[in-house]
Amino acid sequence: MERPFIFINSAMSADGKISTKERRQVRISGDTDFSRVDHLRAGSDAIMVGIGTVLADDPSLTVKSKELKWKRLEAGLEENPVRVIIDSKAQTPLDADIFRKGEGKRIIIVSGSAPSERISRLGAFAEIIITGKENVDLVKAMEILLRNGIKRVMVEGGATLNWGMLSSGLVDEIYTFVGNLIIGGKNAPTFVDGDGFQEGTLLKLDLICADKIEQGVLLKWKVLAR
Repeated sequence: MERPFIFINSAMSADGKISTKERRQVRISGDTDFSRVDHLRAGSDAIMVGIGTVLADDPSLTVKSKELKWKRLEAGLEENPVRVIIDSKAQTPLDADIFRKGEGKRIIIVSGSAPSERISRLGAFAEIIITGKENVDLVKAMEILLRNGIKRVMVEGGATLNWGMLSSGLVDEIYTFVGNLIIGGKNAPTFVDGDGFQEGTLLKLDLICADKIEQGVLLKWKVLAR
């Protein structure tokens, strides 16, 4: 299977939570890590999130640094990478920040079960890709992105998309910033949700490096083939 190089970047609490039980975003890292993430975005061809992240956080997924935007423009690129939403039922709000903020291409990937009227409305704001019956076929979606010239994809969550990508064998590396706070709560989202791997099929990682950043630690992992 041919697909882009794909990595997940996420921040989590010391107990592995990425937001509160109300699914409200919490500032886990500081300015130094924010700058690191901005560089990762600027160096990617696409930034991808799931519909849950869009509905909960309404991210713009834009490059923030003017210098990094200028460097992209100097290289003949748009100032922001392509922004991609995995949205099986075409639920992305038409007033989402991903449409209102920043220049650049947007792609919404939906399934065949998405209502046609929603697809039509979203088509005024983004390129629509349809793959899969009830839910987006992530494997085929990544193949389509590669055919569209997208060679490096940064995944920024959430936990459901992280599970889908990891369980489908679509992730090459994982970057996790672990911050110095405890969130708790059995219903608070973790880095990976979904059904989970069973004993004997657990996904193994190889530690690339661990770096202290402010009051947290950045862990870089290579995902090993199953």
